[in-house]
Amino acid sequence: MAAVKLMFRYTHPTDEVAFWHHNQDVHLSLVSKIPGLQKITFNRVGKVLMGSDATFIIAKRFFADHVAFDAVMDLTQTPRVGRDTMRLSPGLSTPLMVTEVV
Repeated sequence: MAAVKLMFRYTHPTDEVAFWHHNQDVHLSLVSKIPGLQKITFNRVGKVLMGSDATFIIAKRFFADHVAFDAVMDLTQTPRVGRDTMRLSPGLSTPLMVTEVV
């Protein structure tokens, strides 16, 4: 089965210090409680090579497969994490669900 990643593309927050503080002290403690979550990564975008994308970071949550991912979407913890994402970055994040194909 193919691994599933839930990715969030964030644009620059108004207050980067407050963003990281909330992310470390509040958001990650909620996310880390999600069953089936294998790994969380953050990648800072250093340079956009084509176009004019304002991406600041890309956060990735890794799940073993669609079964694990779908189970998470039905849990009571998931809406809490979603609400906190909006609090962390109102209007600044775009969620993407991606599946590995290779």
